[in-house]
Amino acid sequence: MSYFRLGVLAAAGLAALVVVATPAGARTREASSPAELSAALSQAQPGDRVEVGAGVYDSAQIHVRRSGTAQAPITIVAKGPVEFTGAGGLDLTGASHVVVQGFVFDNDAGLTVPGDATATRITRNVFQGNPGGADLTVKADDTQVDHNTFQNRTAQGVYLQVVGPGASDMAKRVHVDHNYFYNHQYKGANGGESIRFGLSGRQHAVANGLIEDNLFDKADGDSEALSVKSSDNVVRDNTIVNSRGTLSLRHGWNTLVEGNILIGGSTGIRFFGNNHVVINNIVEDTTGPAMEIGGGEVRDDTTSGTDHEAADHCLVAFNTLSGSDNIVWYESSKKFPPSDDTLADNVLLGHGTAVGTGTGTSLHFTGNILFGAAAGSLPAGAYRTVDPKLARDAHGLLRPGATSPVIGAATGSFPQVTQDIDGQNRPAAKDVGADQYNVATPARPLTTADVGPKAP
Repeated sequence: MSYFRLGVLAAAGLAALVVVATPAGARTREASSPAELSAALSQAQPGDRVEVGAGVYDSAQIHVRRSGTAQAPITIVAKGPVEFTGAGGLDLTGASHVVVQGFVFDNDAGLTVPGDATATRITRNVFQGNPGGADLTVKADDTQVDHNTFQNRTAQGVYLQVVGPGASDMAKRVHVDHNYFYNHQYKGANGGESIRFGLSGRQHAVANGLIEDNLFDKADGDSEALSVKSSDNVVRDNTIVNSRGTLSLRHGWNTLVEGNILIGGSTGIRFFGNNHVVINNIVEDTTGPAMEIGGGEVRDDTTSGTDHEAADHCLVAFNTLSGSDNIVWYESSKKFPPSDDTLADNVLLGHGTAVGTGTGTSLHFTGNILFGAAAGSLPAGAYRTVDPKLARDAHGLLRPGATSPVIGAATGSFPQVTQDIDGQNRPAAKDVGADQYNVATPARPLTTADVGPKAP
């Protein structure tokens, strides 16, 4: 279906504003021009659904003037192809409990969820406008960003940034799930993340964010595909493929990284800061370091500056890591090397290059299985060398077979690890690596059928 300029539709007198009552008392309002949409939004009540007819909105920001409630949000939904271009867009200032669904944002400003637009949902849209800064900016608590596609950025900037009110606060309880981040091709040294969750000046703000079930493909706009710069978050069950961008905890403390799958490219997991838990992840076939444990210009950041902070008191356990570069890199060239970190019960599968590089202070090791390359800087006693007998499953993931020596071989007791990457319970005698051996293998890399506007 082709796009039509809404000015043409309005001039022809087509698609006048229609209000249809629903059995629940809420109403469906239909609009096919900027003026009609503004009118519908100015009258919307909790539970109303505003349906926007096909067309191109290119003239101005349209203000969403009303709020819904937790039980009855106001839904603004595209019926047919609806595209914002040029100066067109939505202004959500002051409008809480609103759902924005089904639009194409190919405009100059993207979309912002301001700090007072709490409990807003941005769902099943396409962002492709190359605006300065970000395609989507979230500043409000309890925002959900789900089932969107972000694609084809060539200019500097990020697809999605989550910040907060003021200079140092973070939006709390933001949920980012089932989005498709595709073809980020800025290729700069910095400022091209697919997700930037926080900023240096907000790194100590507790966000309690959840980033899960997203697919990143060709995330090449930055060395970080997913960059966390805030504290107390969960990053789980995401897939990164064919990308140079890493899953990076660049700033902040106390984040859980669990169940993610990273394949190919030069991607990997890297982290700075304190008290992170990195468990049950698979990184395979990468040409970059699979796991970077960061050193820093500072030991513990007290200024919320841009310096790297050494990774201290962190746990890296029950991961399956393979690649052609160093598998574990302790970044010890900076003033403060990593300290008091634990590497436990991981499968470290090298391909020629030494598995370990760099060192740290007061490091702890137990139960790791190494194969395919020399230990490098990993000390004697940090591992045992044995073929883990991994084979690729139907989705290309490396998993242990029935005779694998990883079965029941874990030596550490970590209460943080109760399940494996498949969500299967781990018994007292845990297997080394991300996968607890079982004929059933439910976890797999996400595909385009799992994410974006058309996914279930």
